Amino acid sequence: MFRTRLISGIVLMAIAIALLVYGGYPLFWVITGISVIGLFELYRAVGMEKTIPAIAGYLSGIVTDILILDDAYNLLVMWLILTFMVMMACYVIAFPAFDSEQVTMLFFGIFYVTVMMSFVFKVRFVENGILFVWLIFIGAWGSDTFAYCVGKLCGKHKLPSKLSPNKTVEGCAGGIAGAALLGFLFALIFFKDTGYWWKFALIGGVSSVISQIGDLTASAIKRNHDIKDYGKLIPGHGGILDRFDSIIFIAPVVYYLVTFLKL
Repeated sequence: MFRTRLISGIVLMAIAIALLVYGGYPLFWVITGISVIGLFELYRAVGMEKTIPAIAGYLSGIVTDILILDDAYNLLVMWLILTFMVMMACYVIAFPAFDSEQVTMLFFGIFYVTVMMSFVFKVRFVENGILFVWLIFIGAWGSDTFAYCVGKLCGKHKLPSKLSPNKTVEGCAGGIAGAALLGFLFALIFFKDTGYWWKFALIGGVSSVISQIGDLTASAIKRNHDIKDYGKLIPGHGGILDRFDSIIFIAPVVYYLVTFLKL
């Protein structure tokens, strides 16, 4: 199991590095594809993945990414309203085939998966985005690594949340401190301006907090629907949403912090 997880993790990292360095339309379409798969996994959790309203959700997710890429936000709002109306039409026409929770999850998924994930390519496409985009992964995977190590070594106080009984307060604090340290070191290597150093550390620390919320959110949805993993697409890791649950939350935070801090 560990060997499978390690190999698939290395392959995933190699693909991520290649795409993030190259950027452009290949990155955009891969992120869009990942979002569609994520939608499929989320819809499957509520038994809606092969329904007509779900197909409307997949198509809407692709168009939503294209509109976000083009910064067409007026059209985006109109498109999301149209998507909502189509889903509601399917709901009432097919009633009582679907319940309200299932249909709500369809629309929720477009925002939770598609819109939030789109900020990966939004960050990559800003000036110096080839460097800033790594803050997303520092806040997600770097934080996870430090949280796990610190929790194993000195974790004593359990988190009050029932979602992850093995997580500890010390582990969470270690994840935040570790991500902040990685952000600082990253800036130290690539930027001579000392102003970047504390800003990257701040983004790393904040991203770690958001990362842990994202992780627990994905766990909560799985618990609500009695599933262990969202899928088996990534050997040893589960589905897309199992691996990208933190990135979904961190990407928009990094984008707006980069903008707010004028990096």
